[in-house]
Amino acid sequence: MLTARQKTKIIKETGIHEKDSGSPEVQVALLTKRIDELTGHLRKHRKDNHSRRGLLGMVADRQTHLGYLKKNYPRRYSAIIKKLELKK
Repeated sequence: MLTARQKTKIIKETGIHEKDSGSPEVQVALLTKRIDELTGHLRKHRKDNHSRRGLLGMVADRQTHLGYLKKNYPRRYSAIIKKLELKK
């Protein structure tokens, strides 16, 4: 789970302005951090199917945001992909 400090740090790094918490870039960055944390949890607890289902939902949500960015704002899409190192 992300703490308030972690969220504000992510928002400052990826947001368009300081209080930007709704832009697709911020949402993708927050989801990526949560996905990374949950992936670590699932490596330790392999049979936790409830968390696995939540992880799949987060991955799908992130893909939706990325698809929106790719379709409407290709420059912002490529910038967030490079910043978060999502596709190599």
